[in-house]
Amino acid sequence: MALTTITRISPDWPCQVKNPGSYDWERSAAKWLRELVPARYASYPVLLRHPVLLARHAHLQVQQEIRVARTALQTARADLPSLGLPESVIEHTIKLYAAEVMQLQHIARSVRAVSQALVDHGTVR
Repeated sequence: MALTTITRISPDWPCQVKNPGSYDWERSAAKWLRELVPARYASYPVLLRHPVLLARHAHLQVQQEIRVARTALQTARADLPSLGLPESVIEHTIKLYAAEVMQLQHIARSVRAVSQALVDHGTVR
């Protein structure tokens, strides 16, 4: 029976990814990471062969999405009234952007945790 090394996982560890060191965990990590990047990137062979590289790109992608959501949040009050939207819609939209920023920040922490586990477990080939 083969022993596996189980790493203590972060509270930000994504539930879609198996625990580091468990059977086939790298595959579950790569699958989850592919869902975070645009489809055209997810099919590039170099990203498929090197999950740590895929994690790097996912990190960059999520950071950019955070910047976009923050910009949308910061400019909503000034920009949305000129579109003729009712105040209630503007307020709802602001709450939506704020929630999205928080969700993306959680995803970013999850990507960092998965990326670190990939490095720690030597999946760099």
